[in-house]
Amino acid sequence: MDLKYGASREKPREDAAMQRFRSHRVGQFIHWGLYSLPAGRWEGKDVEFAAEFLPRVAKIPQQRWEALAKDFTLADFDAERWADTAVALGARYMTITTKHHDGFCLWPSAHTDFHMGNTPSGRDVLGELVAAYEARGIDVNFYYSVLDWRHPDWRFTLEDDADSLAFARYLDFAMKQLEELAERYPSVKGFWFDGTWDESVKANGWWTWEVERMLKERIPGVVVNSRLRADDFGARHVDSNGALMGDYESGYERRLPEPWDHGVAERDWEACMTIPQASWGYHQGPWAQATLKHPWDVVDMIAHCTSLGGNFLLNFGPRGDGSMAPAEVGIATKVGEWLSVNGEAIYGCGFAEGWDYPGWGYFTRSATGDVYAVVTRAPVSGRIRLQLPAGMALAGVRLLGSGEHPFKRLADSLFEMVIAGDASTGPLVFALETSALARPSSEKEPNPDVLD
Repeated sequence: MDLKYGASREKPREDAAMQRFRSHRVGQFIHWGLYSLPAGRWEGKDVEFAAEFLPRVAKIPQQRWEALAKDFTLADFDAERWADTAVALGARYMTITTKHHDGFCLWPSAHTDFHMGNTPSGRDVLGELVAAYEARGIDVNFYYSVLDWRHPDWRFTLEDDADSLAFARYLDFAMKQLEELAERYPSVKGFWFDGTWDESVKANGWWTWEVERMLKERIPGVVVNSRLRADDFGARHVDSNGALMGDYESGYERRLPEPWDHGVAERDWEACMTIPQASWGYHQGPWAQATLKHPWDVVDMIAHCTSLGGNFLLNFGPRGDGSMAPAEVGIATKVGEWLSVNGEAIYGCGFAEGWDYPGWGYFTRSATGDVYAVVTRAPVSGRIRLQLPAGMALAGVRLLGSGEHPFKRLADSLFEMVIAGDASTGPLVFALETSALARPSSEKEPNPDVLD
């Protein structure tokens, strides 16, 4: 099928910028805006829904919502501390909400008066964050919501010519803001789009094509997610010919692909995940605080994504005063401690072709061919079996953070290890040294059900 606005390429990008993004594997997502002030509570009542959707769910009048800007004082905001949290996590990149669905901008935009420059501090939050993160070697990406509840020309659907004219004005406004972001912050490495699911956007696939083209012209090497794009017929993420639009698939939100779905590894992709059950912005209610993920749950998800060639973007919701929630910092620190020991199985690693999903965890492979076994679900028996690809043998095993580890062969390409670890240090990771299977034809086949 001939498409004007479908995928721009048939195969994944292999340029240096894309390879760098792909190798990061672990990122920090940050949702912060006016919604961080009420934090899921309005007029004394907790709203059991995502904090960033509070103005819609609680039906807050626009004037009252905009009045929150005068209380956005940034009393405890420190870009350096945020960046330190990313370092503690072991994140290699960060994605920050420049504008969420309520239309409030974290930079002093010339195209609206609803921005950080018109708050008491008048600070350029994005500028401070870019400087702090880049000083630590962490790449910065920008989230931008195309959906804008505040803008008078936004339309969810296009019912008539008047709607089409209004929405054309809105698309011009959004394009100008994106041009502004690219000009003000030219070192940004990627754009992460959201709020593109409505019929109005899907009917304007040409605009999504032009946005991607514009950003890549202005910022060579910039990476753009698939959520931006719609093709000639309104197909999103993947065009009507089945080809991925944008540079990586970003449809995995608070969910992961099945660990045995090796087809996912044929594309670049990223999963984004909240720390509480279902809120991206900080939510102070017990509903959210009682559902915080355990650090080892996060480690499992990181390994899961890496094993299928994907990145993992863990979200943080700073509080209204700008401080990071202590519980989230604690989780980040614990995950980072694990990565400081076991990161060689994550950073720069990906899908281990030919290795089947083992059930007790995941296999990952480095760019140089090293294979790792990440044991996130240790069996009660205290031992795991390693089924290697046919014709391959296990020549040595190294427990990361420790040293050589014993193993034994049960049958051709089938091996077993006894595992025992301190649960407080998290999942164990083993580096596997392999070789071609060499066995005399007269050798008796071991019985895999008989153990020493």
